[in-house]
Parts: sequence; C-alpha cells; structure tokens
Amino acid sequence: MKQLAVLGSPISQALSPVLHRAAYRSLGLDWSYRAIDCTPDRLASFFAGLDDGWAGLSLTMPLKRVAVPLLDEVSQTVKATGTANTVTVLGGQLLGENTDVDGMLQALLDAGVTRVESACVLGAGATAATALAVLHTLGCREATVLARDVARTRELAGAAERIGTGVRFRPWAEASQHLKAGLVVSALPPGAADPLAALWPTAGNTLLDVVYRPWPTPLAQAAIRAGSTVIGGLPMLVHQAARQVELQTGHIPAPLSAMRTAAEDALGPLTSGA
Repeated sequence: MKQLAVLGSPISQALSPVLHRAAYRSLGLDWSYRAIDCTPDRLASFFAGLDDGWAGLSLTMPLKRVAVPLLDEVSQTVKATGTANTVTVLGGQLLGENTDVDGMLQALLDAGVTRVESACVLGAGATAATALAVLHTLGCREATVLARDVARTRELAGAAERIGTGVRFRPWAEASQHLKAGLVVSALPPGAADPLAALWPTAGNTLLDVVYRPWPTPLAQAAIRAGSTVIGGLPMLVHQAARQVELQTGHIPAPLSAMRTAAEDALGPLTSGA
C-alpha cells in the first residue's frame, strides 16, 4: 500500500483526503491518504523521513513557497511561480509541481472564460502567483494586484517577472477603483475578502473566488446580486487534485466525476460551485 498525505497548518478542514480517496477507490488502488499538520519549520525533516512507501504529497498553506528549495526537481511552472502544491515521490526523488495552475485554468475554461483583457487579483501570496500564471496563459499582459500590505509583495513581483505578466500593485484602500476589471480573482483565505463585498460594482464581470468553504462567500454573494459570473473554489480544487492523482498514480485521466461527486457530498448542496 502506498502512502500519501496533504501537509499544512491548520489542516483539519482540508478536503483533499475526500478527493484523493474517492479517486483511489474509483481506480481500484488500495492506497492511503491522510491530513498531517506540518509547519514550515518541520517540513525539511518530514521530507527527509520519506521512504519508498510514499507516492506523494499535497501541500497547502503555509508550505507552498518554503517547499520549493527542498525538492530535488521542479517543473517550469514551479520555477516561474515560486510555489509548489504537489510532490511526487519517484525513485527516491521529490518532484515538485504546481497543479493549482491547472485547476484554476480549467475552472475558468469550464465557465467559458477563454481570454482575459483586464484582471484584478486580490492578495499577494502563493495563490496570487498561480493566478498571474493563469492570466498570462489567457492573454492578460498586465494585472492589478490589491495587496493588504504593498511593502510585502517582493516575492510576487519576482514571480510576475518570471511569468512575463506585468503587475501594478495597489493598496487595499483603492479596491473600489479596480473591482470593475473583466476578471477578478480573489486569491485570499476565507474571510479575508469579506470587507470588499460592499464595494462590488454593478458591472457584469467575472469573479473567481478560491474559497470553497464556506460558500458562497460575502464577496461571491455581492457579485451574484450584481449579475456577475461567479466561479467558486471547488471546481479549481477538484481539477488541481485530479492532476495530482494523475502525476502520483500514473493513471490518466483521473476519475474527475467521482472526485467531484465525493466533494459535493462532503460539502453539501450549497457549497458546490458557481
């Protein structure tokens, strides 16, 4: 039996075990997948203790950036974004990938967003770097990033330069001026974007909010009332997990339908999407 896990802190509410276990059942794999609380200071020792009984790991906050220099090999996507959410253990090597990019891109494509002319990203953390990579793929050459602390954007600025997407950093106080962008990506944890709900414009643009629980968020509710297209975090989560399953098991395609159904069952009818 192969072992896999999702690492992060806090980790008790992670939906990844539901998604991956559903995939393994569908594929007929007797593999285990659990959630393990791991802080950045313990990550190196955890990696050092992995043996050939492990097939891979998922990484969530706050590990996506600190993991990168600890890996043996990383993809071009990881190099560009500076973040990794996926580790595949293969031949004693730890291989890093950022499947959040796959997940976000596919969630947008599924909603009919195939090209982006103007974009605003809320937040300047690891998920914001993923958003910039996706925006670049969809043709957006410059994005506005609303940062709660503009002084703490150095890592994201470096990622933007590597990705090739221009970025304009603006303070949180200027949010009302930028929420009319064609696509707004909230790359913030639950609750962080709530103060912006009252500022949502009446324009019929698109919001992708990476939060999937609780859903809908106050920001999503405001966008829905305004007639905007709203994409929840669950489609992104399912698609990124499906790509992890493909990388870590070698089974392509992953059983996406079984994974989505398991997630919706776990979350309930009001949390399933846009």
